[in-house]
Amino acid sequence: MVKHPKDSMTECSHIVVPKHLNGGNRLFGGTLIEWIDDVGAITARRHCGGMVTGASVDNVQFLAPAFQNETIVCIGKVTYVGNTSLEVCVKSYAETLDGERRLINVAYQVAVHIDENGKPMPVPALEPETDEEKQEYLNAEKRKEFRKMYR
Repeated sequence: MVKHPKDSMTECSHIVVPKHLNGGNRLFGGTLIEWIDDVGAITARRHCGGMVTGASVDNVQFLAPAFQNETIVCIGKVTYVGNTSLEVCVKSYAETLDGERRLINVAYQVAVHIDENGKPMPVPALEPETDEEKQEYLNAEKRKEFRKMYR
């Protein structure tokens, strides 16, 4: 079975409230990473049609802060698949009350599709459709090689 990135795309939103703030009155990075991890896992599960386990988060770029009362929108898309693993990109945006969004974080996660005994299973193929998705796939192949070098 071949799937497209849009088939498993996941979007999740959260309002930044006081419990999410760090000492600088900005969104705590650990909270954002938790939300990113959830979106990445859901995206991977949707693509695989089954359970996944996290293998790595090798690229988390904090590009801008987020503040109280902003809405955080995390969007996950599968960017690459191997035999039993897949890469998910989660882009996070801070949205103001008037709907304006700014990119605050980009993260790449790798997950492994597993069966009920925790054994790796094949991942459905991925067919990128847009130019951006095709470029992400090529870039993911480079990230995969980079990961191998540091294993």
